[in-house]
Amino acid sequence: MPPLPPPIRGKSDAWKELAPETAEKAIETVKNTLPFLTAGTPIVHRAPHGAHVDVPVMYLGFAIDRFHYNPETGNPLPKGLPGAYSGEIDPAEVKDKAGEILGELRVLGAAEFREPENCWVVPVAWRSFIVLHVRVSADGKELVPDYALTEEVRRHGI
Repeated sequence: MPPLPPPIRGKSDAWKELAPETAEKAIETVKNTLPFLTAGTPIVHRAPHGAHVDVPVMYLGFAIDRFHYNPETGNPLPKGLPGAYSGEIDPAEVKDKAGEILGELRVLGAAEFREPENCWVVPVAWRSFIVLHVRVSADGKELVPDYALTEEVRRHGI
């Protein structure tokens, strides 16, 4: 029987003292989540300098992050580099390729903590690029969705 997916964090979560063990638990939670990630329909942002493509990464109906996609190479871009393209972008082709990319992701063995959000952030890499930052509750047990991105996905009916 396949493993059960980790839960999504609820509204309230008590702050706990941070320790390497909770960071390790957060990293393990993200590793356990990888098989359950799916690619959402790409979001194309158009600007005067060109378009950039974001692929929302979905987990149990929630967006957990997005990765930037290069339609010219069919590869993700490093976090922080959205790119700009002038050619045609085929969302179905991007979504298919994004599904392949998700199968090549690996979780890096470290986490940072973000106090304002009270959560761990675990970097996820594709080859030598960090392409996702997955947020996990302070106790390391639950994913923290990107609620703004989830709303954007829902707003666009994606």
